[in-house]
Amino acid sequence: MAVAPEPSKPRRFALIAAAGASARFGGPEQKQYVLLAGKPLLARTIAALNGSAVLETVFVVLADDDTLYDERVGEIARVVPLRCGGRTRAESVRNGLAAMGDRATAEDWILVHDAARPCIDVATLNRLLNELEDEPIGGLLAIPLADTLKRAETGAALRCAGTESRTGLWCAQTPQMFRYAILNRALRQADLSAITDEAQAVEALGLKPRLVQGSPANIKVTYPEDLELAAAILAQRQRNGA
Repeated sequence: MAVAPEPSKPRRFALIAAAGASARFGGPEQKQYVLLAGKPLLARTIAALNGSAVLETVFVVLADDDTLYDERVGEIARVVPLRCGGRTRAESVRNGLAAMGDRATAEDWILVHDAARPCIDVATLNRLLNELEDEPIGGLLAIPLADTLKRAETGAALRCAGTESRTGLWCAQTPQMFRYAILNRALRQADLSAITDEAQAVEALGLKPRLVQGSPANIKVTYPEDLELAAAILAQRQRNGA
């Protein structure tokens, strides 16, 4: 009697959203290409992901008129640029999922990561992968809110209108990891102008993504001064042999 083959194990793909205009960062150059410890920020982020997990392919979503990726980053094994970026992060991720649709199955994992998070580490990423391995939906890295949270009143001069409870509040990070079919459906049905991360789109389906403890070191480079902090984190890891 023939033995039925075991079902194939879901694969892991990464999708890096790198089509943004970097409005908050400012300066003459797109944030993803500014130098961080001698290499473009985007190249550092790709290397961090590739060095922290076994991934089938890393897809990098770029603006359709991006002229710097080939020059600054270039060819990397198992890294595929997709020039299909949208006007927002959510639109870029949705377009990226469509472009890679012939490569992924419904149950495959998609790890969506910010181009500006170059400090993801092996231990944190492994925690995400291990805790979500048997999850039917997926989840995201996040850290509990530690600072006091203030609400500002409207007006020319910023003043406190009150203090908000931080009980149960978490700060979302990336990667955010979901099954391909769920994430694709969530972003196709969502109002993309109102979506700030993938988990929000999945929540709109009535699903509850799992929160996985992230790391304070997994910072997002948003402003120029964040580059110094990211460089310090990477330098410390190099000194520690990590």
